[in-house]
Amino acid sequence: MSIQPDHWIRKQATEHGMIAPFVESQKREGVISYGLSSYGYDARVANEFKIFTNVDSAVVDPKNFSPNSLVHRESDVCIIPPNSFVLGRTVEYFKIPRDTLVICLGKSTYARCGIIVNVTPLEPEWEGHVTLEFSNTTPLPAKIYANEGVCQFLFFRSEQACEVSYKDRQGKYMGQTGVTLPKI
Repeated sequence: MSIQPDHWIRKQATEHGMIAPFVESQKREGVISYGLSSYGYDARVANEFKIFTNVDSAVVDPKNFSPNSLVHRESDVCIIPPNSFVLGRTVEYFKIPRDTLVICLGKSTYARCGIIVNVTPLEPEWEGHVTLEFSNTTPLPAKIYANEGVCQFLFFRSEQACEVSYKDRQGKYMGQTGVTLPKI
């Protein structure tokens, strides 16, 4: 399994719809960069956020998740409260090839501000908007900018396709759009 270069990512995006909308080269003038890089793709966060709140003293339970623990905001910026957590989603819609696994890493610009981006791997034949998890590890409010880069996806291609893909398993997050909450 090896990491895939820019020309492979471009071909998969433009000829097979792996990333849409696809940005051909790094955009960085006055924004946190996004688009195609040498060995990855820097994705943007959309302007849709779900911010954790303690107003109703809800318990966060992954088996019985209550949307009452979140407030929904659509904005060009999102302020993450100190030591708190926000869900967002990518602007881009991804369609992962059957022989490919995708890993996501946060951008250093946000990491240097104490903002951690977490995404689980994108499995073979998964598709959808990627739900992004942001943690503010600082004691200060932190800002995220919508429609700017927040993370980089790295594409690892296997010499052989898997026997059972995410699509074959009928994974519960298949085809998700918008910010998707936990499911059982």
